[in-house]
Amino acid sequence: MAKLSIGIVGLPNVGKSTLFNALTKNSVPAENYPFCTIDPSVGIVEVPDHRLKQLSKVSDSKKIIPAVVEFVDIAGLVKGASEGEGLGNKFLSHIRETDAILEMVRIFEDEKVLHVNNKVDPIFDIEVINYELMQADLETCSNRKSNIAKDVKKGDKNFIFLDNLLNKLIEMLENGKLVSQNSWTEEEGREIKQLNLITAKKFLFGLNKKAGGSNLDELKDERFENLINFLKENNFQYCVIDAKIEDDLKDFEGEEKDIMREELGGAEDGIHNLIQKAYETLGLESYFTTGEVETRAWTIKKGSTAPVAGQAIHTDFKDKFIRANIVSYEDLVEAGSLSNARATGKLRTEGRDYIVQDGDVIEFMV
Repeated sequence: MAKLSIGIVGLPNVGKSTLFNALTKNSVPAENYPFCTIDPSVGIVEVPDHRLKQLSKVSDSKKIIPAVVEFVDIAGLVKGASEGEGLGNKFLSHIRETDAILEMVRIFEDEKVLHVNNKVDPIFDIEVINYELMQADLETCSNRKSNIAKDVKKGDKNFIFLDNLLNKLIEMLENGKLVSQNSWTEEEGREIKQLNLITAKKFLFGLNKKAGGSNLDELKDERFENLINFLKENNFQYCVIDAKIEDDLKDFEGEEKDIMREELGGAEDGIHNLIQKAYETLGLESYFTTGEVETRAWTIKKGSTAPVAGQAIHTDFKDKFIRANIVSYEDLVEAGSLSNARATGKLRTEGRDYIVQDGDVIEFMV
């Protein structure tokens, strides 16, 4: 399947690069994922999934290959980026290439870590970033509107439809709304995809705290309460994380990691929570194949039919699909083997119209 990536954006000194360093410790060998880019600013990150280990025990697999998400470390954004300030144009071109956006926001005060605006105000930071992204999209829409003006005058129905859509988009952006915050018809969605608008992407917010700092969530500060209300009102996904602790822990494993996390003052595995949230934000889920050679998680878009899901393994699977033998992860683990699952009627045969569910274990017949 095509690569799916999430771009990490944020103002300077919010912990963006610290988080990326922590994430890249979770990187996996690129040779297992031919669709991935080999680039120092890209981390191919394993999606945590306890089910893989259980399935590998059932099949006595020699290796486990997890699902992955690409995280892209994008140059820091400054006010005026949409007008070319800082690395503005480069920043905007890089973020257009990603499928979703992880917006890092600082929720800690620390005199040793300067804030670009000399104040810690999460909602203000979000508004600065989103304003720049919306201005870039406004320019895209306005330019497209100018380019089709002659065709609209000629009465071309397709261009009249597009012009009306552009008017809607421009009004929305001017009112401070992201394109992703509106519901669009299927036809409108296709046109918006062609425009490649930044704010049409899904957004996930990383709320970065710091052990030893004055954390707005722990202080029950009004700024944090306002931030959470803002995120909930706008139906934004978010995850609280301590990027510095995650970076400090990146070389530890297992029980030692848990002990160190406690010593450093970290509550839970923030990096795993963030990766899983990113996977969900991209609208992804996993199905599995399992056997003696390997147990593997395959990434698909939610709502994929069995032939479409098969393309994750090989492009031919869609056209050559005959049927699929399917058992849920839970049923297979309970049965203890595929033969037992078959004997107890838990393994079933599905056709072309079957919608694959997260956690399905599948054998494709092609």
